[in-house]
Amino acid sequence: MAKVQKVKVVNESGMGYVLVVAWLGAVVYFVGQVDGFWNVILAVLKACVWPAYLLYHLLQVLGA
Repeated sequence: MAKVQKVKVVNESGMGYVLVVAWLGAVVYFVGQVDGFWNVILAVLKACVWPAYLLYHLLQVLGA
């Protein structure tokens, strides 16, 4: 039988932690402004897509 080797991948950039903290901050910000169940769901969805809007407007300002 062939022996299977395991490969351990280490990512030490720390960007995952920064992105999670930014997302949680956005969730807290958007949820703090609404009331009602469906508005909370919408706030969580907004927190998921706000980086795309930010990047879009930043590229417009830079003229890219």
